[in-house]
Amino acid sequence: MQDLIIVESPTKAKTIKGFLGKDYKVESSFGHVRDLPSSKLGVDVEHNFEPSYVVPAKAKKRVKELQDLAKKSNLVYFATDEDREGEAISWHLLHLLKTPKDKAKRIAFHEITKKAILKAIEHPRELDLNLVDAQQARRVLDRLVGYKLSPLLWKKVAKGLSAGRVQSVALRLIVEREQERDNFVSQEYWSVEGEAHKDNNDFKISLWKKDDQTLQKFDLDEAAAKIAVEEITPSTLKVVNIEAKENLKTPPAPFTTSTLQQEANRRFGYSAKQTMMLAQQLYEGIDIGEHGSTGLITYMRTDSKNLSEDFVAEAIDYIKQNLGEKYAENGGRVFKKKAKLAQEAHEAIRPTEANNAPEKIKDFLDSKQFKLYQLIWQRALASQMTDAKTEVTCVEIKAEKTKWTLRATGSITIFAGWQIIYQNNSDDEELPALEVNDIIKLKNLDSVQHFTTPPARYSEAGLVKDMEKLGIGRPSTYAPTIATLVLRKYVEKIEKRLAPTEIAKVVNKLLVENFADIVDYNFTAEMENDLDKIADGKKAWQPIIKAFYEPFMKNLKEKDQDLDKKELTETATDEVCDKCNSPMVIKLGRFGKFLACTNYPECKNTKPLGDDGKPEEPEVIEEKCEKCGSAMILKHGRFGKFLACSNYPECKSTKAIQKELGVNCPKCKKGQMVEKKSKRGKAFYSCDQYPKCEHAVWTKPTGELCPQCQQLLLFAAKDKIKCESCEFTKDAEE
Repeated sequence: MQDLIIVESPTKAKTIKGFLGKDYKVESSFGHVRDLPSSKLGVDVEHNFEPSYVVPAKAKKRVKELQDLAKKSNLVYFATDEDREGEAISWHLLHLLKTPKDKAKRIAFHEITKKAILKAIEHPRELDLNLVDAQQARRVLDRLVGYKLSPLLWKKVAKGLSAGRVQSVALRLIVEREQERDNFVSQEYWSVEGEAHKDNNDFKISLWKKDDQTLQKFDLDEAAAKIAVEEITPSTLKVVNIEAKENLKTPPAPFTTSTLQQEANRRFGYSAKQTMMLAQQLYEGIDIGEHGSTGLITYMRTDSKNLSEDFVAEAIDYIKQNLGEKYAENGGRVFKKKAKLAQEAHEAIRPTEANNAPEKIKDFLDSKQFKLYQLIWQRALASQMTDAKTEVTCVEIKAEKTKWTLRATGSITIFAGWQIIYQNNSDDEELPALEVNDIIKLKNLDSVQHFTTPPARYSEAGLVKDMEKLGIGRPSTYAPTIATLVLRKYVEKIEKRLAPTEIAKVVNKLLVENFADIVDYNFTAEMENDLDKIADGKKAWQPIIKAFYEPFMKNLKEKDQDLDKKELTETATDEVCDKCNSPMVIKLGRFGKFLACTNYPECKNTKPLGDDGKPEEPEVIEEKCEKCGSAMILKHGRFGKFLACSNYPECKSTKAIQKELGVNCPKCKKGQMVEKKSKRGKAFYSCDQYPKCEHAVWTKPTGELCPQCQQLLLFAAKDKIKCESCEFTKDAEE
């Protein structure tokens, strides 16, 4: 009889299968096999919050297959991920398969390599029910908040809204940052900046002191700055002091989930969700030629900065052999552990082998996978390298016979250390050789006007950083939380930054004013700490849920009675309806604010609002309505802009706006391929000669034709381009 090993994903199963012989059968559960029902609460609040789990319809067939395999197996190894979620999946599988205790083995590993898998099989353990309880507590808590609070939002604000224990707190961060921006009052300030040169070497200078007193940001107004320029320009500039300090820069710690998401966003613009998807691929296994499929990085959901002793030794050996002994940190580096309980894996994100240098395996990765792997590899090895040494020089320059002193700063690298492998961009410039009493020549000098700027909107990296700092969520929840906010239309991305929608502001105001605990940063962080204590076996989960639920429900019932939808979603205006002369109010719809007639439903007149909050007159275009001949106007709907007849509601004719792609239709040779939206809002691409030509595809064309069959080339997943008809593919960057 074979031993059965069960993991979550087919990719993981395929990789592990390659390490083991015929004595083992490796199968995938295809993710969760049991969960709370989607159609009802699924938590018995009257009986100690007992969850009622069901097997989803899509998982029933797979569960039956695993049950049959388990009965025919000698031992059953539950090899799901080593975090709370993975432990819970193993627990659910154990219950469904009804595996006898003497046959059930739990194995855990934080990298998918042959060595790690064989070691795990040699050292199985019991299921950690504390981790299972912590996962159950989170699931029940999130279900209670979402299932009970969301209907209140539907009733009092708009249908289709959702609230979540972590989601709503993250939204509060985004909304409050927007409020800071709205309330920001810009201040003017001035500086004096220019260039000087010595021995044909130019360098930057700036005004530093007046009467030997360091100038502060707002000390200069326009007049003072211009006077300084006038007095300094004709004067002799003399070096009066030079200070040089040697700085040591230690390498950053290897990546945690949070820091990886931040750095991938900062460097490559990857979303948190995209980073985790790529990391999952690298973790579960990539075929690297003669070595077969193997995991390239350790488990990617972790808040630990630790590295195993084996990897540190391997990394130091690689550094000595390939970069030189002077770059290796003798004895390795140990980074300070996180103060709170680290719920996930007990090691940082690192390559499974230091010798797998990025260039060595580049041909087996797509461009995005390669960038992320290279980042992880460089950061992990840099963490075991020597400090970088720089010399920072500050030169004090006196404008003789004036009250003004200028300054020039620069830095040089004395020893690169870890920065030769993991270089951070630096704007510092190198100064020419200068000595005290040197006379330097002024090249140019100007007064420069500045204005203070409001705090920037959150990038995904910035939001993850603040969520971690405040203790909101855990490594496994950062990416899904942000993705949910975007999916639910609470947040939109403007120039890669997160901006709250109008409905997000209303929902946040309702929650802050009426459900303070739900969106309180400290309360949420304390709840995360309680979940950590459950995972550590220091607390039982039901009392924690009970302590939260009872006051929450009492407050919810009160607010259901007290809150008035009109007060929350309507604002009186001076506008008068141009169709029936009734007053108009600003209403909040699912997709933002708009003007509506108060005489609804007798009068259904509405008007869009511009960015300035004022009524936006519809844009009349030259095109005429095909049905009644009236002018067509440009309108905004849930799926973007469209054309509508100005004679509405008498004529309800509408027309989609076609976005031309500059791609000829390969079928009829006459039309152009244009972007359209389906009834569900999904983009597709079709010939503009429809219905004469019905050629259409769901994937965006590149603008090129296939060199083999002359059909459209389409953008495909993982940086690939594929033909719509034949099997031709190529890399997107070719």
